[in-house]
Amino acid sequence: MNHHATTSLPRIATLDCARGIAILGILLMNISAFGLPKAAYLNPAYLGIPPARDAWTWALLDLFAQAKFLAMFALLFGAGLQLLLHRGKVWIRARLSWLVLFGLGHAVFLWDGDILLAYGLIGLVCWRMIRDAKDTITLLKTGAVLYAIGIAVLLLLGLISHAEPGSFWQPGAAELQYEKFWKLQGGMEAWRSRLDLLSSSLLAIGAQYGWQLAGLMLFGAGLMRSGWLRNRYTPAHYRRLAAWLIPLSLLIQLPGVALQWHLNWDYRWSGFLLQVPRELGASLQAMGYLALVYGFWPTFSRWRISHWLTQVGRMALSNYLLQTLICTTLFYRFGLYQQFDRLQLLAFVPLVWLANLLFSKLWLRYFKQGPMEWLWRWLTAMAAGDNAQQKAN
Repeated sequence: MNHHATTSLPRIATLDCARGIAILGILLMNISAFGLPKAAYLNPAYLGIPPARDAWTWALLDLFAQAKFLAMFALLFGAGLQLLLHRGKVWIRARLSWLVLFGLGHAVFLWDGDILLAYGLIGLVCWRMIRDAKDTITLLKTGAVLYAIGIAVLLLLGLISHAEPGSFWQPGAAELQYEKFWKLQGGMEAWRSRLDLLSSSLLAIGAQYGWQLAGLMLFGAGLMRSGWLRNRYTPAHYRRLAAWLIPLSLLIQLPGVALQWHLNWDYRWSGFLLQVPRELGASLQAMGYLALVYGFWPTFSRWRISHWLTQVGRMALSNYLLQTLICTTLFYRFGLYQQFDRLQLLAFVPLVWLANLLFSKLWLRYFKQGPMEWLWRWLTAMAAGDNAQQKAN
């Protein structure tokens, strides 16, 4: 197995480290999606008014993690597309098409919380926009506009939605029982159920979420093109930006979180309208988190943990799928599903993180790339043919 890449650009350690942090951070939200019914992800009151500790756990995660690490990962994905432009359209198309297929397999056969399919599909739309943007400002402006359209659509959906919640927000006992059955049973029943869920999430991507994702990718590409994600600014610049962006994003989101709690997570408000401040704040906060990593990199890079996180980021796809394998095994195969509340589920997170860190460390001791990264590159090269290096327009 030849893991040596051809004509690779030198890796940017800060970028890899930030990607590693994003992959690990995503699990803070995903753990409740593994261990609890689907409705619990956004609605802590899916069974009625939650206990105070469950509500507090939800509130803190909503403020510091929900949508933040996904936004951070989307920015970095866009930055990666900018870096890959030199490969040419045949190679990029093949690479993103394989990501769509990985996502499809992941979403149907393993877990319904997949993000790979959305990233692949939106990436196929975005890479041309990134390539054709005449300058950095155009990329950043277009990214901001697309993100704003996504938020406007969310607002519109809130205004036209029915006041009565559907089963995805407030499931009945029979629906919760069936969800538990197919998750623990696995097999054809689970595949069929996940296929149903996939069709509704594809609708959401097309109607609303795809706009935001495209906006973040373009913005990330702009940050890469400007040199911001290449660590070309002073540490003081990044630290100053983090000091502004993170408090500002929290200020935007706090009223929304407090109102959701006050309104007992009412469907129309919490399902749509009060997600708007979170989505507005999430992009700023993701930028703030990135600025923190870059601003303290001169010190942070000397710590051993930064090297470990960088290795996790180098194997982002493998580590993302490893999280799914560990969590589906624990909760569905070993029957731990619905055995823990939101706070207790967080105890599993450091254990999975440890598995990610150790797996990356050991694997990269012997190979240049993660197993899925190698497979992805190999399949891309096969699909792109012998002219994988061409730079056709």
